[in-house]
Amino acid sequence: MTTSSILRRAVSTAAFSLLAAGAAFAQDTAAPAVEAVVEAVAVTPVPDKGDTTWMMVATIIVLLMTIPGLALFYGGLVRAKNMLSVLMQVFMITAVVIIIWVTYGYSLALTDGGSLNTYIGGFSKLFLAGVTTDSVSATFSEGVVIPEYVFICFQMTFACITPALIVGAFAERIKFSAVMLFSILWVTFVYFPICHMVWFGEGALIFDWGALDFAGGTVVHINAGIAALVGCIMLGKRTGLGKDMMAPHSMTLTMVGAALLWVGWFGFNAGSNLEANGGTTLAMINTFTATAGAIVAWSIVETFARGKASMLGAVSGAVAGLVAVTPAAGIAGPMAAIVLGAVASLGCYFFVAVVKNALGYDDSLDVFGIHGIGGIIGAIGTGIVASDSLGGIGYADGVTMAAQVWIQIKAVVFTILWCGIISAILFKIVDLIVGLRVTPEQEREGLDLVSHGEAAYHNG
Repeated sequence: MTTSSILRRAVSTAAFSLLAAGAAFAQDTAAPAVEAVVEAVAVTPVPDKGDTTWMMVATIIVLLMTIPGLALFYGGLVRAKNMLSVLMQVFMITAVVIIIWVTYGYSLALTDGGSLNTYIGGFSKLFLAGVTTDSVSATFSEGVVIPEYVFICFQMTFACITPALIVGAFAERIKFSAVMLFSILWVTFVYFPICHMVWFGEGALIFDWGALDFAGGTVVHINAGIAALVGCIMLGKRTGLGKDMMAPHSMTLTMVGAALLWVGWFGFNAGSNLEANGGTTLAMINTFTATAGAIVAWSIVETFARGKASMLGAVSGAVAGLVAVTPAAGIAGPMAAIVLGAVASLGCYFFVAVVKNALGYDDSLDVFGIHGIGGIIGAIGTGIVASDSLGGIGYADGVTMAAQVWIQIKAVVFTILWCGIISAILFKIVDLIVGLRVTPEQEREGLDLVSHGEAAYHNG
């Protein structure tokens, strides 16, 4: 080896050693900075675009089930002279509750209430304080990351439809001002607390009991059904009931409304999974199967009882099935959902056709008979169909079917008492302030003209 070769090798070796040492030094120096960046990325949740898209769609179709779905369903069931009054009540309740929800409802329902967290949320997000386009949801579904605005809007649609359901019980005889005042008070003192107790998470009363309510059996349907029963009793019967013709003026519109309700209910149930995965598809198929089972069951029993299956019966069965499967949608198996829907349909039929007439209360559009009874059967039945032996997702560790059913019964009874007592007080307050009923003369004229100065239909 020549002297020049030795020198070149020595220089190359020294240069390589210097480069290696420099690289090691740079790596050691940069490591903390790199780790800090990785840690920052790890703790900043990023919304999933697929889940976000699905939840936006679900939110929109839940609005569809309210307007025009529920509005047309109820509107077709009343007499023509009261069609617009029902449409207006549902439409305006939706608008007013949207404003209430973003003002203080979201905060009271779904934030930490501190010392009162067992029953109600707090004021940390009044007027949506602190919520921005970068905010992500603090949902009750662990691991789900969607923009908070989407979560707010989705939950808002539930708050809108629940008081709107109530109006069917005292349709054709209540003042428009009374409906609006009652709805404002009711969502504040009944809906928001029950929503919080069921869905907020740890520290909230009914959630801590371990009650299962996937999409609103207690929060929406039992709540609305009990308020409806209290309201129709306190207002009294419609003028001319049992003497005048009070048949639905348009079963065509009612069927269209029922179909829109069914479509919207996929947002209601499948959307309540808060993400797009296998659990969402379970809620979707159950929304099909339970409803089908309920329609068939109602039509069969009506055929035996009346000799004919009616369109009114079919759509009533559909709603009964949808109501019953709501708390169980993401929990039961598809076969068990058919049975749950059918059983609820038969129970609702009994209350609509037998109990209501026997007790003599005038639940105009059978809100209690379908939403209240269907909600009760569905909520308690969820404790049964959740069993993995029946195709359900199973129970929490150490919980048996009997124990879960008892928890469900406790949640149902608590909701009935909370809603029933407070609703009665609120109806009385509204009666003292603006009065509940129109006069008999106004009732005979029709609420379209009396309350809104217009008519749904014109001859010629």
